[in-house]
Amino acid sequence: MGKIEERLKELGIVLPRPPKAVANYLPGVKVGEILYVAGTIGTAVGPNDEDILPIKGKLGRDLTVAQGYQSARLTALNHLAMIKAVIGDLDNVVRIVKLIGYVNAAPGFKEAPWVLNGASDLLVEVFGSEKGRHARAALYQNELTYDAPVEIEMTVQVKQ
Repeated sequence: MGKIEERLKELGIVLPRPPKAVANYLPGVKVGEILYVAGTIGTAVGPNDEDILPIKGKLGRDLTVAQGYQSARLTALNHLAMIKAVIGDLDNVVRIVKLIGYVNAAPGFKEAPWVLNGASDLLVEVFGSEKGRHARAALYQNELTYDAPVEIEMTVQVKQ
C-alpha cells in the first residue's frame, strides 16, 4: 500500500471503484505528464454495484451549501478512484493542477466557491497543501446530468 492510500486509511476514507461512464468516453487520458480526468458527479456504489446519486438537486432551491459541499467531496473521491484506475498508483500523482467545477444552481445562488471547497479540501487533506492545492474555476449551470448538484473535471500532473 502506497503513501497516499495509507493517508486515505488514516482519514477513514475507503476508495470506491470508479464511477461507470454514462456515455462514450474514457475516465481519463494521459498525455505525457498531464492526466486529463473526465468530468464526473458524486455517485456512490449501490447494493447491486450500480452507481447511485445520494445527493440530488439544485443548490439554492433544493440543497444547502453544506449538502453541495458533501456532493463535491464525494465527486473528488470518485476522481481519486478514476486517477488510480488510469495511472495505477496514487503515489504517482505529482500535483493536482486544476479543477473545474460546475454547480447546478438556482437563479441568484452565488456560493459555488464554498460548495467546491468540498472537493478542494479533500484533495488537500489527502495530498497535502503542496500537491493538493490547485487552480480552480467555479461555473454556474442551469442543469446537470441526473440532476447532480456538482460536476467536476480535473487536470493532474503525474509521474511519467
